[in-house]
Amino acid sequence: MPIDDVLSLRKFSAEGPVKTDVLRSEKFNVVLVCLETNHEIPPHPEPYAVFFLVLEGEGVFTSSEGSFHLRRGSGIFIERDGIRGIKCLDRMSVLGVQDGH
Repeated sequence: MPIDDVLSLRKFSAEGPVKTDVLRSEKFNVVLVCLETNHEIPPHPEPYAVFFLVLEGEGVFTSSEGSFHLRRGSGIFIERDGIRGIKCLDRMSVLGVQDGH
């Protein structure tokens, strides 16, 4: 299933972050998370590992290891049950690859 342009799936809302499923499988899920400037996903644990890749914009990603300023082209891996949060500094699109277990 080729995807010509992941950014064509972007959806933003003044109400808060928007998560769009790109691909769901037995082994992993891929989501696109879009945040307007100053939107935040507060730090919280999740029962799956995830790799976040910033496609555009920039923000501060929080994990159990601290807070990290990431921008286009940078990413972060967070272990299963690890704390994760995102604070958008500049309108941002993030690809998340989640462990399906």
